[in-house]
Amino acid sequence: MITFFRNLFESLSTQFSLDNLWELLHYQPAAPMLFSSGLFFFLFIAFLMIYIPLRKHTLARFIYVILFSLFFYYKSSGLWLVLLIIVGTLDFFIARGIFLSDVRWKRRGLVFLSLCINLGMLAYFKYTNFLYQSIVQIAQGFGELFGNPALSGLNYEKLDIFLPVGISFFTFQSISYIVDVYRKKIEPLNRWVDYLFYVSFFPGLVAGPIVRARDFIPQMHRHPVLTRAQLGEGLFLIICGLFKKCVISDYISLNFVDRVFDAPLLYTGLENLLGVYGYALQIYCDFSGYSDMAIGIALLLGIRFHINFDSPYQSATITEFWRRWHISLSSWLKDYLYISLGGNRKGRVRTYVNLILTMLLGGLWHGASISFILWGAIHGVSLAIHKFVMERFSGFKKMGSEMTPFRRFFGIFITFHVVCFGWIFFRADTMQAAGEVLTQIFTNFHPEVFVQFITGYKGVTILMLVGYLLHYTPKRLEAGVQNAVIRSPLVMQALYLVVVIFIVVQMKSAGVQPFIYFQF
Repeated sequence: MITFFRNLFESLSTQFSLDNLWELLHYQPAAPMLFSSGLFFFLFIAFLMIYIPLRKHTLARFIYVILFSLFFYYKSSGLWLVLLIIVGTLDFFIARGIFLSDVRWKRRGLVFLSLCINLGMLAYFKYTNFLYQSIVQIAQGFGELFGNPALSGLNYEKLDIFLPVGISFFTFQSISYIVDVYRKKIEPLNRWVDYLFYVSFFPGLVAGPIVRARDFIPQMHRHPVLTRAQLGEGLFLIICGLFKKCVISDYISLNFVDRVFDAPLLYTGLENLLGVYGYALQIYCDFSGYSDMAIGIALLLGIRFHINFDSPYQSATITEFWRRWHISLSSWLKDYLYISLGGNRKGRVRTYVNLILTMLLGGLWHGASISFILWGAIHGVSLAIHKFVMERFSGFKKMGSEMTPFRRFFGIFITFHVVCFGWIFFRADTMQAAGEVLTQIFTNFHPEVFVQFITGYKGVTILMLVGYLLHYTPKRLEAGVQNAVIRSPLVMQALYLVVVIFIVVQMKSAGVQPFIYFQF
């Protein structure tokens, strides 16, 4: 290990030389700065050295964090950081206008204006090509139907529209602020710099969690205090996030999952099914790993984010799954979309329709394609069916610990496979690829290749077993490990981090793999 750290130090000394400084600090589209990159690690340590003395100087601390957050976003999306500033500025003044007006139609008009700005921007960057392609395909259909060569001969050429990283997250965060001000749940911030601090806070900027203003604002005005327990908890979360993302997720993705989904027909049905199980673990470790690191980094800065993942594959129902998976998004969809549509206040049928519509729009939020919409439909229909069954059969109203062990085990098995079925459409690049995966699973299974798979993919098999065993670890055991890390001496905590970094470096691929949710 001594040789490893000597080589690592020499490599970093070369990488961070003055000759390479400009290359490191300016935006590189092929290498955005990630929490799991060495560049962020060293920049964050340097950032903390100035942040700590500024803890009691609120305005100076806000400006310093804003500047670092904008630099972080610049390293992720380049000059699109201007878009973030514009949105933050417009919504700051709109919220002030809503708060100061007593005229109902003016307040509603300002909310509508904010929604047009945020959703219009989101629609342009994420859905222009999808709408353009759909219009061309419809025109081609009409052309063939009515014998119009001008329409049938239209060609679709994808427009060169760059999707700024994290746009879905900071727009949803800004919308929640505007709506909460309108609903009089919070008062708007008085200073523009305060609002920019909230909307640009770098730990949750590019991939969430989506942080509500009512949770964030009271904390940001307190002088941040980092207790020994918070330091230990923050380091534990960062270590867990690094291990999930850089060890489990990246390895099984590059060495197995991507290969299966790129060419499903080259693999048996068993291998396709294992590829689906692998992707279920990959996306969980990737996104929850990012969330763990974001929560841990924010905690080191004196800000506590709510948990974003709570062992979702331990869910015994699809409703429970959405209480455990991407909690900040699912709660956002519930509070600002489902309830706005009428929730369960308009009768049973309307409730089922609202659930399905909410999840359809949730699928569309993830991406502009039929496969994402179908993924949302699968979850929406599943939620509606579960609600229908609970209303018709009182025995199914039992949740969590109220369920018998056998019924909970059976529920977890069914829920996990419903979720995995949805992941096929979420991951497949095309509907054809999704169909090929399903075809192989149901018509070309070949269970006899299982032993051959284990011997051929030893590393993948071990990491999948480790990942799922850790995921299904009882909460009390997980809490015990966390408390042990928190109670450890500072030297031991640093050693834990060093060991994980050592493992990450030993297993890393040729380049840093971007987080899956960066594309959303």
